[in-house]
Amino acid sequence: MSENAPKLTVSDYEAEVQRSRADLAATADALAAKLDPRTQVAEAKESASRLVRDAVGSDPAADPSNRNRARVILAGGAAAVAGLVALAIKRR
Repeated sequence: MSENAPKLTVSDYEAEVQRSRADLAATADALAAKLDPRTQVAEAKESASRLVRDAVGSDPAADPSNRNRARVILAGGAAAVAGLVALAIKRR
């Protein structure tokens, strides 16, 4: 340590520990909110809704390149569902 550096007191260290604990608590709360199943469902619904709006073209602010990507994703999903239905019918 430099001779000119201020000497830290126990109070300084305790304050730093309290700040660290508050930061850690805030981070844990943010992670818990992000990983909450209700939040995950809401984000999935919004993403699916945005995908459909992009594919249909009902959102005038949407990027045209998103329209093709959305249509490909929805077509792939429909094909997967059709394949699963055909497989289920065949197994009967």
